[in-house]
Amino acid sequence: MDIKTIEDFQTYVQTIEADETYQRPLAYGLGVRRSKYGKTLDVFFPQINYQTNFGGAAICTKEAGKSGAQNGFAVMSQTQLKALYEKFLPYKDDKTKPHPNLRTLEAILEAYQAPQGYADIDVIVYFLYDADQAVETPEEAYFKLQCLSQRCVKPHGINVQGVFGALNNVAWTNYGPIFPEDIATQRIKYLFTNQPLQVSHVDKFPYLVDYHLPSGCRITSNSQVRLGAYLGEGTTVMPAGYINFNAGTEGHAMVEGRISGGVFVGNHSDIGGGASIMGTLSGGNKNVISLGEKCLLGANAGTGISLGFGCTIQAGLYITAGMKVSLYNQKDQPVDLNGEIVEEGQNIVKAMELNGRDKMLFIQDSRDGRVICKPNPKTIELNPALHKN
Repeated sequence: MDIKTIEDFQTYVQTIEADETYQRPLAYGLGVRRSKYGKTLDVFFPQINYQTNFGGAAICTKEAGKSGAQNGFAVMSQTQLKALYEKFLPYKDDKTKPHPNLRTLEAILEAYQAPQGYADIDVIVYFLYDADQAVETPEEAYFKLQCLSQRCVKPHGINVQGVFGALNNVAWTNYGPIFPEDIATQRIKYLFTNQPLQVSHVDKFPYLVDYHLPSGCRITSNSQVRLGAYLGEGTTVMPAGYINFNAGTEGHAMVEGRISGGVFVGNHSDIGGGASIMGTLSGGNKNVISLGEKCLLGANAGTGISLGFGCTIQAGLYITAGMKVSLYNQKDQPVDLNGEIVEEGQNIVKAMELNGRDKMLFIQDSRDGRVICKPNPKTIELNPALHKN
C-alpha cells in the first residue's frame, strides 16, 4: 500500500489489525544488536514503545513477518528498514508530534553500514507480549532491562527472572563489548593503531549511561549504576552510591549508599554514605524491600525490612529482620505493637513485625546497646538545589 498521508497510515494499520491472526504486542522496539560467533554481545533499543504507538506495532509486525503472540524478535534487513521508514514518512512533516519511531529509523538508516570492528552488527525488532514470562534470550534480557531504565515499568513490573543465565559474560571496552577470551588478540590489534584498547569491566551487565540517560538525573560515576536500574526524575547518585538492576528510585532522591537488586526507594528519600539496603538476589532473602517517601538511612546504616513513610535509621545502625527491637512512644513509655503501654520487657518485638510501618525512628542506646524504635518526630527535607536538574 502506498502511504502518503497520516490517514493512509491509519487505514493501513486498521487493515492489519482487522486480520484475526494479528495480536497486538504489549511493547516493541527496534534494536541494534552486536554479536560474535553467533552469540549476542548486546542490544541497544533507542526507543521502546510500551503500551503506546500501537499503529507502529502493527506495521512493524507486518514488515517483520512476525506472527503469533510469543515474545521474540525478527532480524530486519536494510531493505525492510527502508520500506518501514517509508510508511512512517507522513509523520515527518508533523512538527507538533513527530513520531519517535521515525526518528529512530532515520538514525539507524543514516548509520547503517557494514561493520568495521570486532562485532557483527544487525538490526532487530523485538516484540513483548507477556511481561510475566521469564527471560529466555539475550535479546529479551536487553529489552526488559531497557524497559526498566527507560521508565516504561517500575522495578518488579516486569519479569527479569533468568536474566543471568540469558546474558553472556562480556569485557566492556572503549571499542564495544568483546568476549573475554578475545581480549588479548584484540589488544595487540589496537596497540598498532596507537589507540589502545581499554577495559572498563568484565560482567554480564553494562553501565546504564552507555545505553540511556534518564532525564532529570545526575550520575556522578558511570560504573555505579547498572543497566536495568530505574532512576526517577530528580535522582542524584554520588560516587559512592550504587543502584543494581530491577531496583531504583521513585523520584527525587540522594543516593550515597547501596540500593540492592529488587529494592525500590520512595520520593524525597536519602540513602546516606555507606548505607545499604538488603536485596533479594542472594542470601535467601524473600522479603521484597522498599522504602517509602521521605526516609533517611544515616551514614553506614542499613535495613533488611521495608520502611513506610517518613522513617529514619540512625547512622551506623543496621536493622535486620530478626533483630530484637524495644518499642517506646513519644513520652518514652514502653508500648506494644498496638501502641498500648506495657511493662518494660513486654515491648520487645522482632524488627520484621515493624515491616512497612510509617514514621519510625530507629536508634541505638549508647549505654546498653539496645535497639529502640519510637515515633519519628520529623521527616527529612532534601536540599532542592541538589536535585533541580
